Amino acid sequence: MADVPDDAPEHCPGTESEAAGKSSSCQGCPNQKICASGATTAPDPAIAEIGVKMSTVKHKILVLSGKGGVGKSTFSAHLAHALAGDSTKEVALLDVDICGPSIPRIMGVEGEQVHQSGSGWSPVYVEDNLAVMSIGFLLSSPDDAVIWRGPKKNGMIKQFLRDVDWGELDYLVVDTPPGTSDEHLSLVQYLSATHVDGAVIVTTPQEVALQDVRKEIRFCQKVKLPIIGVVENMSGFVCPKCKNTSQIFPPTSGGAERMCADLDLRLLGKVPLDPRIARSCDEGKSFLTEVPDSPAAKVYQSIVQSIQDYCSNRAKEEQSNT
Repeated sequence: MADVPDDAPEHCPGTESEAAGKSSSCQGCPNQKICASGATTAPDPAIAEIGVKMSTVKHKILVLSGKGGVGKSTFSAHLAHALAGDSTKEVALLDVDICGPSIPRIMGVEGEQVHQSGSGWSPVYVEDNLAVMSIGFLLSSPDDAVIWRGPKKNGMIKQFLRDVDWGELDYLVVDTPPGTSDEHLSLVQYLSATHVDGAVIVTTPQEVALQDVRKEIRFCQKVKLPIIGVVENMSGFVCPKCKNTSQIFPPTSGGAERMCADLDLRLLGKVPLDPRIARSCDEGKSFLTEVPDSPAAKVYQSIVQSIQDYCSNRAKEEQSNT
């Protein structure tokens, strides 16, 4: 539960519950008095502060999936690279996968450190117009484990959104962990006072992944987070020699295409498997610039263009409504 303090008793009803500070399980808890006062149910003042901070960011895109290992971080990194390919745009990539921060390695900035100034934390720059922030920059070693409960994770996400000196951005891409838990709820809550363009849902073709992705879609619908579309990753393997396609993960239930048709969602594209994508990520390079003419790179370029068009059209709609 996101609103249970670290030092709370086992059956804590949660700080935002009506029973906070009043139930029998609250007896002896060091937080009982403040919970009973009702102060914990008041809106977090950080929400308004984050709203002000994010007002200089034109477009905010969350990359989600209910399933782990489907390539969210890979997609997030290449989306950021592609958007920053336009030198007139300012782009940032925020990694909120607190327990598994892989973005520093994928972006080629592993080992870099975050510096603090009067205006907040300074993100790490991959290019002049591409900034990155991750908890990975705050660890003494990339092998260090982050063993945190929900409240501490939430506090770190709050700091990333409120205390990082993002400056004026055209795009903020947020890479999230799998699931529909603390990190996702915190993002939606803390960004509630600002405009979020929507979420890109990443999946792979097999039903075992789609099952969890449907849960993520339900999550977006429940919290009223717009869905930009779905990306099917690892969608067949294109042989670099004969160019034939083999289905490594067979879409036994119709894959993302069938799911999108059933749920009235847009399928942004199907990215084929390419070993060079994994190699580029390990080496901290952009696959899109390393192998720009590959089938996977061309699909990526089409997906990114669709996302840009969506953000542009959404901005025009909002302007016409004001």
